[in-house]
Amino acid sequence: MPDPNPSIPHPFIHFSLHPRSQSLNPSIPHPFISVSLIPNPLSHIPHPFLPPSPIPIPKSLYSTSIPPSIPLPPFPYPIFPLPPDEKNQMMTTNVWLKQEWSDYKLRWDPAEYDNVTSIRVPSEMIWIPDLVLYNNADGEFAVTHMTKARLSWDGTVTWVPPAIYKSSCSIDVTFFPFDQQSCKMKFGSWSYDKAKIDLENMEHHVDLKDYWESGEWAIVDAAGTYNSKKYDCCTEIYPDITFYFVIRRLPLFYTINLIIPCLLISCLTVLVFYLPSGCGEKITLCISVLLSLTVFLLLITEIIPSTSLVIPLIGEYLLFTIIFVTLSIVITVFVLNVHHRSPGTHAMPAWVRSLFLDFLPPRLFMRRPPALPPCHDAGTGCRPAGARLSASRCWLETDEEEEEEEEEEEGSEQGLALSPRILKALEGVQYIADHLRAEDADSSVKEDWKYVAMVIDRIFLWIFIIVCLLGTAGLFLPPYLAGMI
Repeated sequence: MPDPNPSIPHPFIHFSLHPRSQSLNPSIPHPFISVSLIPNPLSHIPHPFLPPSPIPIPKSLYSTSIPPSIPLPPFPYPIFPLPPDEKNQMMTTNVWLKQEWSDYKLRWDPAEYDNVTSIRVPSEMIWIPDLVLYNNADGEFAVTHMTKARLSWDGTVTWVPPAIYKSSCSIDVTFFPFDQQSCKMKFGSWSYDKAKIDLENMEHHVDLKDYWESGEWAIVDAAGTYNSKKYDCCTEIYPDITFYFVIRRLPLFYTINLIIPCLLISCLTVLVFYLPSGCGEKITLCISVLLSLTVFLLLITEIIPSTSLVIPLIGEYLLFTIIFVTLSIVITVFVLNVHHRSPGTHAMPAWVRSLFLDFLPPRLFMRRPPALPPCHDAGTGCRPAGARLSASRCWLETDEEEEEEEEEEEGSEQGLALSPRILKALEGVQYIADHLRAEDADSSVKEDWKYVAMVIDRIFLWIFIIVCLLGTAGLFLPPYLAGMI
């Protein structure tokens, strides 16, 4: 199994800030991010490329001028996408957080400074918007690496800090490994409401030009939407821009290493009922298959999140197959019991003989070899006519021989009386003959019980084949109908 969170490319985020004019209302002050409270941090730098230090303007002047809000249009470009961590339900994203806004206090005339139109300064020395990731999963809300910002002569500030965000992402594993996830990243200002900073979604779709293909996930769609919300804690309205990343898992790895072995092991359960009914290794095979499926189930639990909301289809299939194999063990024990029955322990009911020996075999494509036909000529493959015992016995008494013996006995009895030794020998021979006849009858009943066991095996062979095919179709059909395959 691959690492669920390997270092593979993912989205980069571009933020731009632009002023937006609003209707003037002298009675309602528009502080514009409280610029009047922020002294120019560049005033102590004596450099001709830096503009002269502007004097802070009283807050009342902002109400009579254009009260600029700051539309912040974040626009992500996938650069380093890291696949979501299904186990912890978290998506790690490596982004470039490009932000642009206009600061009138940082303007200058290029003609006065050798036509210098832009400079780069440490971001700690100027005001920057406090954009945070609302749905972060590791406590890092904002950018941690403070890179330099680019200042333009017209007051436009461009800041492109790199950042690695870990956002919470609800993972739906219903169709695992043919699943599709929708993860979001919600950006907004933490301190300033919509009256002070407004966000603006300049682009609705993420540019995938620099996206590095992942070996496990593919981006289906990535779009951003503008939202505004009033939270319970505050009376102000706070804007945000939320990016939705629709990603689809590439199932080839899991198909080869998980699904196909699981299907093949499940098919071994069907072969259990094709083994001879008296084979004791049937139970050994069932238990081996059961242990293998348990290992696969443990592998899946290591990958998917520990949730009770849904059970993945592959987990349902494995659980179904485990029940399937457990049932096959119970059936195999019963079949072995039937196979070893004898007239001394079980009498075969008439309905069992009628159902399993006469009715079911033709319908299950089974054909029992017929009994050997009687014959009068010496040869193989037939039973002599009038034989008292089976041809498999070493001793055979035919009707003709019996008649001759009876005639001889009658003649002897008429002529002379038999001696006690001869009578005792005749009784012994008769006892042996009766015993062999009883054994022959018992053997016939035992063969009938064995055939009943074969019929039961064949019944469950067809049942398990049908159930196995239906289970496989149930594994692949829902994702196919949902468009995941």
